[in-house]
Amino acid sequence: MTLIGFLMVTVYLLNILFALMLIFISRKSASSTWAWLFVLFFLPVIGFVFYLLLGRNLQKKHFVRWHAVQQEESIEAFQDQHSALAEGTYEFPNEITKRHQGLIKMNVDYNHALLSSKNDVAILAEGKEKFRSVIEDIENAKSTIHIQYYIYKMDEVGKSIFNALVKKAKEGIEVKMIYDDLGSRTLRKKDLKKLMDAGGQVEAFFSSYLKLFNPRINFRNHRKLIIIDGRIGYIGGFNVGKEYACLDDEIGYWRDTHLRIEGNSVYNMQAHFLFDWHQARNEELKEVEQRYFPSFTVDADTPVQIVSSGPDTDFESIKNSYIRMILSAKKYVYIQTPYYVPDEAFLHAIQIAASSGVDVRIMTPEKTDHPFVYGANSAYGGDLLESGGRVYRYKKGFLHAKMLVIDDELATIGTANIDVRSFSLNFEINAILYDEGLAIKCRELFEADIKESFELTKELYEKRKTWTRIRESVSRLLSPIL
Repeated sequence: MTLIGFLMVTVYLLNILFALMLIFISRKSASSTWAWLFVLFFLPVIGFVFYLLLGRNLQKKHFVRWHAVQQEESIEAFQDQHSALAEGTYEFPNEITKRHQGLIKMNVDYNHALLSSKNDVAILAEGKEKFRSVIEDIENAKSTIHIQYYIYKMDEVGKSIFNALVKKAKEGIEVKMIYDDLGSRTLRKKDLKKLMDAGGQVEAFFSSYLKLFNPRINFRNHRKLIIIDGRIGYIGGFNVGKEYACLDDEIGYWRDTHLRIEGNSVYNMQAHFLFDWHQARNEELKEVEQRYFPSFTVDADTPVQIVSSGPDTDFESIKNSYIRMILSAKKYVYIQTPYYVPDEAFLHAIQIAASSGVDVRIMTPEKTDHPFVYGANSAYGGDLLESGGRVYRYKKGFLHAKMLVIDDELATIGTANIDVRSFSLNFEINAILYDEGLAIKCRELFEADIKESFELTKELYEKRKTWTRIRESVSRLLSPIL
């Protein structure tokens, strides 16, 4: 046998071995397994290297459960709410929460997502408005500033926030900052030295000296949180960089949605931050200082649940919340997401709603940052059209908002996209708002964005080019691992 022949046989046998390992050891879903087998078939050996970097599961035993970082009073409040919901004695704060008690109970039981009824919530749909509000709250901080972003760029926008953090750290305010090591790959330790010299603390989540060969590269912390004094919280889609403030001429207009919350639901946001802080530091968390959860009241009564998901749990709480909301809708479901690559459960839910007469509309960006994602957006958008739903392509700029609203009564805004990565691989966090006024504002935002979009009708979809059809087919096959 020639050397080339020997190498070919060796590669062939290795590929069979890799495929058997994938089928019998990985314990992935059938769709994900087939997608990886597809990669192995077309990229022998190299495909398995990709799998080692992008396809393996995390060992959940190494994670600290987030509810362990709650203070004693919060644990008692959770137990009381959990018991009252189970026994049917819970006093719901408004009619909307009463109508959606199944959703509330599911998130209390499986995500320890305490329903808080005393919150003042503002929707921020413009980057400049969001960053201006953030800097103002940072400047007024009295005790603690905890900040966490998937992407933090040290450009003009990042520096404006960073300088405010340095100033507060010099005043003796506790400043803790987490950034994702891959998402913020342009950020260097030297960029953060001024903050650390001022007394601030900084950690990179799942860091590695070799960023692109990090064995945990596929599991990213996609959360965007700011918690100030334990009473003001920011949560949503905006990262930190000039493009998010519409200051990047190449990218153009950036459309996103964020929330500013003042109220007791910030306790849950604080708990998630502390979970990620200790995870990033790779240290055991035994107890939490009470000062992180101060007692206070606000003159507002919006019920909010803070729901998380990630590779540390088998129950996909945010995805399941999306599905529960969709199937409970009686009038309409409006969804905005930059990445619409649903799994089978979500796809079936949205098709059932649309075919049942619910007005289902999905909006994605016309321009995406990934060709396969665009193909998947198009393919699954076509599925929705077949079920009677409507699809819009936002063309004013890049649509990055992650929002779902139903029936003028219930909305969720956060960091999770409609894709497998957000459902099970990334650490994500969303706020569910049980409030008619806020739901109406979300609907009005969607309707305003329709004016900056074009509708993809069935007629237009059927006229798509052959290359688009091919890209859709490949994207659909790869969708479980995109």
